[in-house]
Amino acid sequence: PGNHLYCYHNKIASLRVVRFQGPKMGKRFYECSFWPVSTFFLVICVIDVTRGYFRWADEVNDEREMRFLLLVKDTKIAELEQEIDMLQMKVKEVKKQNAELEDLVHEVGIECTERRLLMESASSDKKMGFYLNASWVLFAIMFWLV
Repeated sequence: PGNHLYCYHNKIASLRVVRFQGPKMGKRFYECSFWPVSTFFLVICVIDVTRGYFRWADEVNDEREMRFLLLVKDTKIAELEQEIDMLQMKVKEVKKQNAELEDLVHEVGIECTERRLLMESASSDKKMGFYLNASWVLFAIMFWLV
């Protein structure tokens, strides 16, 4: 539709000027293209809805400005909603990574504990082997001396 205004008959509304003497003289307005130009209703600003469309031009500009602002706000809302969706997806991904890292830390902790126990066990076995060997050497020395 572009910048055109459309009446209730879905026709482009005509831009007219009040030409009658009075406080509204010279004021521009849009009306239904089926509405006669010279009508008493325009002078006293009483709108007969059954006849069609009527808007003061300055109100139309305000309405257009408000529609534009609404479009800008709606666009910003849509952008923010998309950003929220992206951030929610990132939060889910980070939570998933966090859970995976917690599992990995738990597994590493178990593995470290198992290795420490193996090292302690190996150390005990080495000590036992040393004492066993030392006792055999002492036994051999004592047997040789006797």
